[in-house]
Amino acid sequence: MIQTLAALAEPNRLAIVEYLRDGPRSVTDIVVRTGMSQPLVSKHLKVLSDVAIVGRRVDGKRRIYALEQTRFAELDRWLDTFSELWDARLDRLQAHLDRSEGGS
Repeated sequence: MIQTLAALAEPNRLAIVEYLRDGPRSVTDIVVRTGMSQPLVSKHLKVLSDVAIVGRRVDGKRRIYALEQTRFAELDRWLDTFSELWDARLDRLQAHLDRSEGGS
């Protein structure tokens, strides 16, 4: 999980992932969209691929990248482990706000 979060923490890689959220894209599409050079995009895609955030397929001379749903499902399950903590904190905040409004 740490490797996934570390890969997503880099702003350019996060921008690529957000762009791929709309569907598979070629390297050229990613270069045009992000304004990064092709070598830089390829470097970021390699990092994302190494931690299984994106997958690649070859279409003739083009490489098409897409998000790997499995990795995001794992990330979602991990984030769910914090929901009880946040629910309790939000409940306490709501109780505080209710008391504050009642005391005015």
